[in-house]
Amino acid sequence: MMKYKVKIENLNVVKEYEGVPLEVIQKDIEDQLPYPTYLAKLDNAYRALTHVLNHDCTIEFLDLRNNEAWLVYQNSLVLIFIKAIHDVFGKDVLVNVRNSLNKGLYITLNKRIYEDDVVKLTDRMHEIIEMDLPIIKEHATKDGALKIAKRGRQEELIKLIDSITNIDDVEVYSLEDETVVFYNLMVPSTGYIRLFEINLYRNGLILSFPHPGNPDKLVEYQEQDMLYAAFGEAARWGQLMNVNFVSDLNEKILYDNIDDIILMQEALHEKKISDIADMICERKARLVLICGPSSSGKTTFAKRLCIQLGVNGKKTLYMGTDDYYKEKSERVYDENGKPDLESIRAIDTRLFVEHINGLLNGEQVDLPTYDFNNSCKVYGKRITRLDKDTVIVIEGIHAMNSLLTEGIDDNMKFKIYISPFTPISIDHHNRVSTTDARMLRRIVRDYKFRNSEAQRTIDMWPDVRRSEDVNIFPYNSEADVFFNSNCIYELAVLKKYAEPLLKRIRRTEPEYAEARRMLNFLKYFDSIYDDSMIPNNSIMREFIGGSVLLK
Repeated sequence: MMKYKVKIENLNVVKEYEGVPLEVIQKDIEDQLPYPTYLAKLDNAYRALTHVLNHDCTIEFLDLRNNEAWLVYQNSLVLIFIKAIHDVFGKDVLVNVRNSLNKGLYITLNKRIYEDDVVKLTDRMHEIIEMDLPIIKEHATKDGALKIAKRGRQEELIKLIDSITNIDDVEVYSLEDETVVFYNLMVPSTGYIRLFEINLYRNGLILSFPHPGNPDKLVEYQEQDMLYAAFGEAARWGQLMNVNFVSDLNEKILYDNIDDIILMQEALHEKKISDIADMICERKARLVLICGPSSSGKTTFAKRLCIQLGVNGKKTLYMGTDDYYKEKSERVYDENGKPDLESIRAIDTRLFVEHINGLLNGEQVDLPTYDFNNSCKVYGKRITRLDKDTVIVIEGIHAMNSLLTEGIDDNMKFKIYISPFTPISIDHHNRVSTTDARMLRRIVRDYKFRNSEAQRTIDMWPDVRRSEDVNIFPYNSEADVFFNSNCIYELAVLKKYAEPLLKRIRRTEPEYAEARRMLNFLKYFDSIYDDSMIPNNSIMREFIGGSVLLK
């Protein structure tokens, strides 16, 4: 058999192999890798470990620190979970993977589950894993996939497959007698999945697994009641609009009902913002702190909130925390010797608290403007004094961190966490990731307003995520209220803008694999080509342009 030269990026070595599955190479070097790996990147394209080598190439084996490998682990775990559910409780039990929650997946069933059921389910999953059963990938025709969907009584999957015209086959995965449609890659066999935990939660279950920040251990369970309520509200909004799955959205686009969906979504946002403004006034809060991950729509939300506070008779002062970056001479550095511009240490919190307290006390304050070219604050341009009815509205990544506002009366504060909680799923087993929705928003915005190609956004996204894990997500429980900035129609709009940018990325570029993953995800959405019905104060306008609030 012919031998091929393989450069293994992880070890920076070149070895020769015959036409073997990538799993053989992985097992050959696994003792030299820091963590178990679940996926390969072959010549800048994601490949399952079952992929057979057929040419000279460069390979990087990916562990859970890589987002796509993390998704491979999740999908494989969900397949094992579905198999165990049906083995223990019967094929009539319908599994619905709803959203990310408590560092795991929140899953509901059409059956009541008790503690002893969780024990049986966990034991069965361990048995399946110990048997190291093969997970077999096949390509089914649309008709074949429809038969699988009908057998599983998945009406939304039937509608989706039936409506898609741009695919000839559908990827199907089998685990013994369990055959399921999935849209991402899987591990070769069940033995790869070692770490998981199941806990009862509200009306369903939490299926927990390792996090990219700690690939070799389960994440400590964190109660997230407010996040659960936010996802519940998102689900209710979806029900109001009769859009629960991608097939529902595609149907609205096909039959010219999308304008009504756009207007209802915007009305729901406006009502929620109005309700939050009422809460702030009832609380008599003077300092509103808005925090959320990248591309949540913080700026548009903050300005719309200022308008609603004005309706309540309140004057507002809008501020950002970027103007309180430390001077160049005061900078702190990270473990790699680079300026640390992401952590709370980069902010002059002492000066910030001094200025906010001064404003709240009616004093005249010389607010700085940060000159990023010279890394220093500039004074004399914003000398400000507030009256007692003025509300200070601040948005920034550290707004929830108590260190930012330590020394300011807590009774004065009202904290808002904002994120686009996606209420629709592709089908019962395949959810739409909030993180993917945010990255698509940012790809479009960076290109339109920052002259930055999709490659650049994709390249920096892992660093953005790591910063969020440290500086944002640990503090969301501090919020008084969550605001869901998702527009239920948005992926159908973003597709029109993002697809051409993703298609420009060439196979020779490192970002190609992620671009192809996003394109494969977007193919299930019909496009909204005419977005003129989207109001000019919509959060979506922050990303696609035409905002009256961001001139």
